[in-house]
Amino acid sequence: MTDVTNHLYETIDAQNGDESAATRRGLVKGTAVALGSLGLMGLATGTADAASTRAVKTADANKIETIAAVAATAEILATIVNTVGAEKLAGLLDATTLRNVQAAAQQEKNHYEVLTSKAIGGKAVTDTIYVPDEVFSSPQALLTTLAVGDQVFINAYLLATTVFARQGTITGSKLARYAAEIMGVEAVHRALALQSLGQLGNDRAYSKFAQREDTPGLPTTGSGGFYVITDAVTVLESAGFGFGKPGSKPGTAYKYDEVAARTPTVPGVNTLKPS
Repeated sequence: MTDVTNHLYETIDAQNGDESAATRRGLVKGTAVALGSLGLMGLATGTADAASTRAVKTADANKIETIAAVAATAEILATIVNTVGAEKLAGLLDATTLRNVQAAAQQEKNHYEVLTSKAIGGKAVTDTIYVPDEVFSSPQALLTTLAVGDQVFINAYLLATTVFARQGTITGSKLARYAAEIMGVEAVHRALALQSLGQLGNDRAYSKFAQREDTPGLPTTGSGGFYVITDAVTVLESAGFGFGKPGSKPGTAYKYDEVAARTPTVPGVNTLKPS
């Protein structure tokens, strides 16, 4: 048996310490049979098929430290795009949309601060984001970028919720709740961006994880989501963003500290801490 199966069986044995030795052996045997019937024994013993191997690689890629790092870096990007977008397009956005974008900037900054706090310990990969100049070329360009970007964040935080919950610990459940609370706000940002584009804002019965993008008129329409957290970076890079280096499209470098210093505080924004 491998370390994985040894640990699994030892846990079962320990959790049923008040039972007789024969009963505990029966439970362990039953678990082995169940794993085999579900096709999971190969994964536990190291003789997995290709699909199981991919599952292991996915789990390795979705480490808590990696998720926290990607999320913190993404929130830097979001703080910059919303703050600068509201500044550059203030005269072209209607009053409600402008206020919503400014509020989003404040909220993304708040998310970054929570993700990098001692409670979570996330460390951003870089504090410098190269933003394609086209993002700030018009209200439609900004709002489309926000709608697409916020969906990337929704996918990422749903993934984080799943990974954290699987830890089976009090800390894991707390982090899962944090991720879910942030995801809900990102869903609101996406809905408001779509509404300002003249599209249906509340167009989802469920927040989209890895399903196909069915919202029409977006650069990502028809594409699927992702199961590996680093794919969030790939999607954003494909849109021309650069993380610590120039992206694939003409752009400008923005440093988080410089932009965050002028991120607005919007009256009416509440619930400023996760539960």
